[in-house]
Amino acid sequence: MVDNSALVRLLRQLTVETDRFAEMFGEKQGMHRTDLNALAVIMDARWSGEPMSPSRLAAALHLSASATTSVLDRLEASGHVERVRSPHDRRKVELRVPDKALELGRRFFVPLDEAFTRAWEGFDDADREVVARFLAASIDATVAVRAGLASPPRHE
Repeated sequence: MVDNSALVRLLRQLTVETDRFAEMFGEKQGMHRTDLNALAVIMDARWSGEPMSPSRLAAALHLSASATTSVLDRLEASGHVERVRSPHDRRKVELRVPDKALELGRRFFVPLDEAFTRAWEGFDDADREVVARFLAASIDATVAVRAGLASPPRHE
C-alpha cells in the first residue's frame, strides 16, 4: 500500500523532473521560466477553445500589466507568440502560438510524450481514470492552498 507521504514525494519528484525538462527547452530557446509558463497557459487556452488575452494571461500568472507586457514582448520577439486582433471584437487582442513555434515545441516535447505513452501502456482505462482524478484533485488542492496563502490575513 502506498501512503500519502509516498504519493507526495512521487508527485514532487515528477514536478521537479518535468520542470527540469521544460527548463532545458527554455535554455535552448533563451526563454525565462515565466516565459515558459506563459507559453503553456496560452497553449492550454488554445486547446480549450478560449481565446487568451494579455489581461487573462496576467491574471493566470499573477503578474502586473507591465510584467506581462515584458513577457509578451520577449515571446513575440522570439517568434513564440503573436498578438492578433480578435475576429469578433477588433478592439481586443488575442494571443496565439504560431505554427512554426508549435512545431519547434513538438520536436522537443514529442519524445517525452512518446516515453510517457510507453510508460503508461500497462495502465488500463480504469487505472487512467483514477490517475486523472488523482492529478485533477492534486491540482485543485495546490490551487486552493496557493490562493489561501496569497490572500491577505484577516484581522480579527
